[in-house]
Amino acid sequence: MPRQLRAEQTRATIITAAADLFDRQGYERTSLSDIVEHARVTKGALYFHFAAKEDLAQAIMELQSQASQRAAGAVDRQGCSSLEALIRVTFALTRLAVESPVARAGLRLATGGAEVRPPLRHPFTEWLEFATRKLLGAVRESDVHPDTDVHAVAHSLVCFFVGTRIGGRPLEPVERLPRRTTEMWHLLIRALVPVHRRPRYLTLTTRLEREIGVV
Repeated sequence: MPRQLRAEQTRATIITAAADLFDRQGYERTSLSDIVEHARVTKGALYFHFAAKEDLAQAIMELQSQASQRAAGAVDRQGCSSLEALIRVTFALTRLAVESPVARAGLRLATGGAEVRPPLRHPFTEWLEFATRKLLGAVRESDVHPDTDVHAVAHSLVCFFVGTRIGGRPLEPVERLPRRTTEMWHLLIRALVPVHRRPRYLTLTTRLEREIGVV
């Protein structure tokens, strides 16, 4: 195996192992020795790629941010309505959280224990801007009541979405996240969307939950 490819695979192994530990036991409670043991690499291999635990955390948060941006870009290219795009992105992020320890750890790190270093932006800020933009579009498209306080709703939506993932971690398995995302949207749709437009979006959330394919 070429040296560069082997080095890339080792780096990926270290990141995945660190993400799994950060997600399960937290940043502060995870040591570099724990990561070396979990990744089954030498300390020299770890220090070749990462000088400190903070660098590992930064790399994980960067990967989480990139995955979120790709998910949003993929939905935007579909050309759907603003509200549908917002709903689809939240389910795409939910799928990432279910399937990827890096996505789960990235959010946990950003919301406690690790510093988000520039030029990386905090995921809350990124998601808040995206939600605000899509909700403004939904108002223009008459999918959301015109008197809606878009900025307040965007902030509440992101808090709801993040809080469900963070607060629910010790209480229920990650496989419950799609159901929680659907419940969130059923509440918001009934509060924000005109009655004659609700069935479309309620049906959409149910379908997207099923597509994730977990109970």
